[in-house]
Amino acid sequence: MKLQLSSIQFGLFKSLPSTTVTTAAATLKQQVASSSSSPKGIAKVVLKKGKTQVFKDGSPMVYSGAVDRIVGRPPPKTGDVVLVADGTEKPIGWGLYNSVSMFCVRLMQLEEETSRDASCALNVEKLLETRFGAAKELRRRLGLPSANTNAYRLVNSEGDRLSGLIVDVFRDVAVVASSAAWVEKYKPEIQDCINKIEEIKHIKWRPSVEILKEEGLDVSDMKDKNTSTCPERIKKYVYLGCMIPWSDSQVLENGISYAISLEGQKTGFYADQRENRQFVKTISAGQKVLDMCCYSGGFALNAAQGGAINVTGVDSSLPALNLARENVVLNHLDPEIISFLKEDATEFMKGALCRNESWDLVILDPPKLAPRKKVLQSASGMYRNLNSLAMQLTRRGGFLMTCSCSGAMTQSGTFLRVLQGAATMAGRKITVVRQDGAACDHPIDPSYPEGEYLSNVLLRVL
Repeated sequence: MKLQLSSIQFGLFKSLPSTTVTTAAATLKQQVASSSSSPKGIAKVVLKKGKTQVFKDGSPMVYSGAVDRIVGRPPPKTGDVVLVADGTEKPIGWGLYNSVSMFCVRLMQLEEETSRDASCALNVEKLLETRFGAAKELRRRLGLPSANTNAYRLVNSEGDRLSGLIVDVFRDVAVVASSAAWVEKYKPEIQDCINKIEEIKHIKWRPSVEILKEEGLDVSDMKDKNTSTCPERIKKYVYLGCMIPWSDSQVLENGISYAISLEGQKTGFYADQRENRQFVKTISAGQKVLDMCCYSGGFALNAAQGGAINVTGVDSSLPALNLARENVVLNHLDPEIISFLKEDATEFMKGALCRNESWDLVILDPPKLAPRKKVLQSASGMYRNLNSLAMQLTRRGGFLMTCSCSGAMTQSGTFLRVLQGAATMAGRKITVVRQDGAACDHPIDPSYPEGEYLSNVLLRVL
């Protein structure tokens, strides 16, 4: 998979330590800028006039509507390295091509970056090594992993400049979420990078089949090919081809132990809410707490450990609730204080209202209701209805922590407006006390704001 460079291929950077290579590269750069042909073996994707700046500013997703023409024969195939050039055919960077996706190139490196680090130019293997190293160093500086937390995100797609690739780490297991054709093509190289991280012993590959279908991949046997040989839950062991003993330690987040499912939702655990769960622990002492859409009980467990006098978790998924109940045992919590119920969120809240029940702190973290912008309007209505019910269940003067993991909602900037509409519907007055998003190990590239997806808002409900 490694693409070897030569003086007739390499036209992207200004200097290298070697004087000979520097001269050849500088000469080639002039040739590429002035010639209508691409360097041998590498196609050139030429952008339309006026479409260049957004990509020079760092946006990694070159959409098909921004492309004027492709220079080079034979035409590039999905996963191929290509140059990306402005209307004069001067290269602005290089990336990985997709012949089917609406995003025809994922930019990997800009031309000016090669002046600082030419070793990665047109070399996917080297680029992966460099980006994984930078991602690992960022987490180290953030204190991850630590004695109290060994569940964290190692690679966050565009935020770590590896668009389409997510890697979550749960103790010594790395779970890879693949949502781009290039990630599947370079799977061995990605696995090599992960295997070089000392604390990671096992890799679980989880392709996002529906997204990869849109990327033009044949996914007919992908589920079978990537089905895990791990057990449903990680607690005392992991099974990856053979039985591998796991010590008595479990996956830890802020000192709380979790059994997680590698076959569960997303990568198996929502590390993005780590800092928000920790905050719930700080405001739960002496409180009666309701955790709606609780999944494996993250918020509920933190509330109980924070001194809540009663905690109720509600979810419609029995496998998730089985994990939550197991987590109560793992953390030696009193089952008289914390309990979980299987019920639809709307039905539970309506029933609780009929029973005149209320809570001091309500957490509402529903699944993604607006996966795309085109359903944002209908999803806004669902968010409004759910939050209206949650507000009515919050005692006057109490707190509602409400969330949206829908990128379309977060990026629209309308979540607070939806919450105000919910308050009006509920006959309540709300005040915003705290606003947050994903944890710090989920960095966002400001040139690609579409990477921001999680909203977490703490409201005082009057």
